[in-house]
Amino acid sequence: MKIVGVDEVGLGCLAGPVIAAAVVLGNFKGTITFKDSKKTSANLRREQFELIKKNCYFSIGIATPKEVDKYNVLEASHLAMKRAIKSLSITPNKILIDGSHVPKDLENAESIIKGDDLVQEISAASIFAKHYRDNLMQVYSLKYPHYFFEKNKGYPTAEHKSAISRFGLSQIHRKSFKI
Repeated sequence: MKIVGVDEVGLGCLAGPVIAAAVVLGNFKGTITFKDSKKTSANLRREQFELIKKNCYFSIGIATPKEVDKYNVLEASHLAMKRAIKSLSITPNKILIDGSHVPKDLENAESIIKGDDLVQEISAASIFAKHYRDNLMQVYSLKYPHYFFEKNKGYPTAEHKSAISRFGLSQIHRKSFKI
């Protein structure tokens, strides 16, 4: 059975997209143990990201800051999840999603609260999405150096909020978020 794990990152950020990853471990399942990305070091996430790329089916879905503003962050995360699932090169039999909500119109999907701690496919998706988004925010830090995205990844740190007060919002900031 082809099981895909799906998780997203960037919900609580003030800047940048919401990123969802979909990962099918397939025969790679059981060869390594994945944990929730929040409980994994950046170095280990990088190593595991590369292992997933080489050994698994994976895809990324993105919801832009404009889509977050247009729909709301939950709907944008569901949009990113559906895009990630649709972009897979194989069709899964079962979709396991971290959280308490299943995006509309997904068949054979189940939400699992704390799934990134409980289900290896979701943990792998968590790792993949976090590493991908962190690298993307590193790139954005070159274009928008005043916001320190290389450190805060778009999250509402004191330094980030201070930069917003001083320089205003960039093109990748979410305009609908209260700052």
